[in-house]
Amino acid sequence: MEFELEKLKYPIGKFESPDQITAEQRVQWIAQVASLPRRLAEAANGLSNEQLDTPYREGGWTVRQVVHHVADSHMNSVFRFRLALTEDHPTIRPYDEVSWAELSDAKTSAIGNSLSLLASLHERWVELLTSMTEEQYSRTFFHPGSQQTVRLDTNLGLYAWHGNHHLAHVTMLKERMGW
Repeated sequence: MEFELEKLKYPIGKFESPDQITAEQRVQWIAQVASLPRRLAEAANGLSNEQLDTPYREGGWTVRQVVHHVADSHMNSVFRFRLALTEDHPTIRPYDEVSWAELSDAKTSAIGNSLSLLASLHERWVELLTSMTEEQYSRTFFHPGSQQTVRLDTNLGLYAWHGNHHLAHVTMLKERMGW
């Protein structure tokens, strides 16, 4: 039972950063970031309001909350990239993602705006990511919540994983429910 819950929480496993992040790895991650808006829109296409309001697991967020969360989270990540590229080792501002997912817009709004936002945001983000130098990818920010220094190349990998992680929540729910 515990294994099943863990698989529902982390359908693709937890993020593990490689010891050495190569340029080829970054290209793969950028491709995943670039394609996420399309893949998430395809996964959510045609879902009814009842389906969008179905949690991906017991005690988990609904599909609607997941879509809005991905937009919220990836906006925050873009800001963190921009801060780290323009300031020397900035301390970023964490946010309470659970509380954000409980706000009325995340629980009731149509997902189209978040999907459109993701498409535009990721298009611009990918432009930035593909223009960055090796030195820029080694820049860092400090995350006070985890008390960790985070390199931008690691953060890229984390957010490529993050998008795939939440996409899997939606696609696995659809598969389990026969939608």
